[in-house]
Amino acid sequence: MRDLVYPPVIAFARTSFKVLDLKLHITGAENVPRTGGALIALNHISYVDFILGGYGALPSKRLVRFMAKEVLFRNRYSGPLMRGMHHIPVDRDAGSASYQKALEYLAAGEVVGVFPEATISRSFELKEFKSGAVRMAAEAGVPVIPMILWGTQRMFTKDHPRDFSRHRPISITVGAPITVRRDEDAREATAQLRSTMTGMLDETIRSYPEQPAGAWWLPAAYGGSAPTPAEAERLDQEELARRAAKRR
Repeated sequence: MRDLVYPPVIAFARTSFKVLDLKLHITGAENVPRTGGALIALNHISYVDFILGGYGALPSKRLVRFMAKEVLFRNRYSGPLMRGMHHIPVDRDAGSASYQKALEYLAAGEVVGVFPEATISRSFELKEFKSGAVRMAAEAGVPVIPMILWGTQRMFTKDHPRDFSRHRPISITVGAPITVRRDEDAREATAQLRSTMTGMLDETIRSYPEQPAGAWWLPAAYGGSAPTPAEAERLDQEELARRAAKRR
């Protein structure tokens, strides 16, 4: 796969990180295999998770092909970049095509990035997971690499203005590879993946250098003022209803 676009995008991202003086802390980067197909499963808390999630695989010299909303590929600005980096468009009304494309990438030895929650979590805790990630990994015979991002929600997320302030700490935690067998129940494997990532998220939050009480970007369970998972679910449903009404 020829990558003419990805390297300059990475160079631009690294320069931006230096300008912003981001305090990037990566743990477990050695868990991303240096060769062969692998599926990275990430939590989703911001619009910049693609960038930071891909950065977490760079120590292993791997480029991540993310599964992303098809609308990003139609945008005049992001479209050429998404296509040039060989990311995978996901049309939720016709998901089988993106599923098959991801399998092709994995079979070819690529690293595919998936957000099992599908959408950004307003509570910044893990939402329910879709089973597609573990099903793809099992079918392709590749490991699932759990990855947790933290601090990215402070930069650009739902319901809050963008804030690219300098000197911000960003944590990236990469877990040990998980093998999913073909004969394993997808629901059980998905529940196990979510449980593993819940523990990783807890450790990542607790080790994060900033813990201001009442902060909007900190989950309610950790003393912050972010919506609880139940409140976040209500906000998600209201957003879906507004979109449906707009389409009508």
